[in-house]
Amino acid sequence: MGKGKPYRGISIEGLLARWYARSTGKLHPQFRAEAEKLAKQLRPESLVLEIAPGPGYLAIELARLGPFRITGLDISRSFVRMAAENAARAGVSVDFRHGNAAAMPFAAEWFDLIICRAAFKNFSDPAGAIREMHRVLRPSGRAMIIDLNRNATNQAIADEVAKMALGPVDAFLTRLGLRWLRKRAYTREDFMRMAAESPFGRCDIAEGGIGFEVTMMK
Repeated sequence: MGKGKPYRGISIEGLLARWYARSTGKLHPQFRAEAEKLAKQLRPESLVLEIAPGPGYLAIELARLGPFRITGLDISRSFVRMAAENAARAGVSVDFRHGNAAAMPFAAEWFDLIICRAAFKNFSDPAGAIREMHRVLRPSGRAMIIDLNRNATNQAIADEVAKMALGPVDAFLTRLGLRWLRKRAYTREDFMRMAAESPFGRCDIAEGGIGFEVTMMK
């Protein structure tokens, strides 16, 4: 990891970004279900930030469901372009921007909800990212991190990938990728410690499948 590098591992650009978009695009029912769950918790005109939205599938599904003001922030320029194109094709308005989760280009106390899905483990400065989430949230705002559990077993990963209905090659690569990414992932205790050391002070953690849903309130 180079000095000042905002992400861990290789950058997801070009061909790798396109492969990721194709593979995760097959998870549309999951993105739709997550968006429906979030929409029920939001007021009209709520300001929502998705950190590391990748191709933008979740943000776009949420934009279909209500008059929400949605922004996406990603370190990958390929994903920013791809997500903007996907939103345009879907006929929805989402403001996708390039930027670093640990140094967000937003005013303080701006968003009602922040969501970060399947990306937090890749941040080189997770504590900085959590501080930034707190800074840009409005009072009583909520930040949600959905990510892999470092203690997920190989069998649990295999079972989760089996639900994705991928082809044999993509399923193999996805299993391999998740096992590799697991080394970067955090435990329940890690999240509790990071939240306790942040301005949030605490978090609530729901565990299911191979991951966690971590909620922090301002």
